[in-house]
Amino acid sequence: MLPVFTAEEMRRLDRRAIAELGMAGTALMEAAGSGAAREIRSVFGPLRGQSVVIVCGKGSNGGDGFVVARHLQKGGARLGVFVLGRVPEVKGDAAAKLREFQRGRGRVTEVTGEGTLPAVGRALRGADLVVDALLGTGLAGPAEGVIARAIEAINASGRPVVALDLPSGLSSDGGALLGPTVTATLTTTFAGLKRGLVLYPGAARAGEVRVVSIGIPPAEVPEGISVFLLEASDIRPLFPPRAPDAHKGIFGHLLVVAGSVGKTGAAALAGRGALRSGAGLVTIACPASQQPVVAALGMETMTEPLVETPSQSLALKAKERIQELAARMEAVALGPGISLDPETQALVRELVTELARPLVVDADGLTALAGHVDLLRHARAPRCLTPHPGEMARMLGRPVAEVQADRIETVKSFCQRYGAFVALKGARTVIGDPRGRIFLNPTGNPGMASGGAGDVLTGMVGAFLARGMEPLEALQAGVYLHGLAGDLARSEIGEEGLIAGDIAEAIPGAITQVRRGGG
Repeated sequence: MLPVFTAEEMRRLDRRAIAELGMAGTALMEAAGSGAAREIRSVFGPLRGQSVVIVCGKGSNGGDGFVVARHLQKGGARLGVFVLGRVPEVKGDAAAKLREFQRGRGRVTEVTGEGTLPAVGRALRGADLVVDALLGTGLAGPAEGVIARAIEAINASGRPVVALDLPSGLSSDGGALLGPTVTATLTTTFAGLKRGLVLYPGAARAGEVRVVSIGIPPAEVPEGISVFLLEASDIRPLFPPRAPDAHKGIFGHLLVVAGSVGKTGAAALAGRGALRSGAGLVTIACPASQQPVVAALGMETMTEPLVETPSQSLALKAKERIQELAARMEAVALGPGISLDPETQALVRELVTELARPLVVDADGLTALAGHVDLLRHARAPRCLTPHPGEMARMLGRPVAEVQADRIETVKSFCQRYGAFVALKGARTVIGDPRGRIFLNPTGNPGMASGGAGDVLTGMVGAFLARGMEPLEALQAGVYLHGLAGDLARSEIGEEGLIAGDIAEAIPGAITQVRRGGG
């Protein structure tokens, strides 16, 4: 997994590298700029004879830009280097790298106000490539004045753009767009990923992201970091080859408590997702009147008819039978299509508290917890929750916009406060555990925005719990493979019209791909 930094965490790493590891600031800057130049050449070719415009700020990001300029100039690129301000205003390590560039006959044009911006615009429009070295991780608010106009000129140029560390204008600490923001083709980020590069909507401005080493030993980089981006290599060890004498009992029995009149498909999709995820056995417990429908929707699942309410949803009297069933099984999935009937919602709350098996809760099951989230503290076994932003907002009693404004901190505080494991769904699903660790998921695509996709995920997480994975492992594997299955389905049929069943059918291929080293 890859560490994901805030601006302050990055500053701490830089300070530690200088104070404790004995690395000079100029050496870190040289490694950043030279590494960025290598990545630029690997993507865009040698650039010999081509026009490259580099727009630099007066701080460290500008210093990185001067290093890139020196290396590209050595490779024969034709450069136009601009600094937003006067040369004497460039200080510290950046000033040292500017002087080094100038000693090699590098020329820098000062941009001292609005009147000098048209020259920048003309150069940008005539460039083969643009390098954005205006603002780095220190941005505290929206870009303004000449810098904002320069960002707009870069975007208006229509040329390929390489951003150094971050697209200028993008906050390092989150995906929100604070103001004018560069839209990059490639971002070469230094030492590690930044939150703004992996969280939307800001991530859409980064283009392809490549991490460039700045010389800090790899073992030192993640120290003190609590947010990570998942990789296939994190999931692969959870799926060792099956033994030749394996049987269904080895891979767990999952109980799915789900369904109501008109929502039998949700129960069936959860069961299908569980079976495609390798569960040995799956039993779907549903209202008695709906049992024939659920049974017809899945030949490989078993079904259990339960006492129901007048609205044909699960009644409170079903609790004893559910407890008996759960006692014979390894894990439980609760909530898909279970309905908002008040009696059924009360049943959900009692099951969340009392079931002595690992439990994944989703959909209507999460709505039952709104106003009752403290019940999670008293649960008898681990609880995994898979809310979308609206469900998380209802549980917390907050607006959806507030949840989305800081998805990472929302999940972290929820998990620590209530002792639950959570996957907050959406682009870059945020997974958290009670220790305050956060994992971001890189897989998935917009075609998965379709009814029933979450029910498939519920079945997947339940299956992995039943197979013996720890709760955090089950969430990580479920979310990563669910997104990868969606990506595989998209590669076959495209995003438009992709449905939950397509995702379920692609799960075995996703597991196989991860096992073989892909993902």
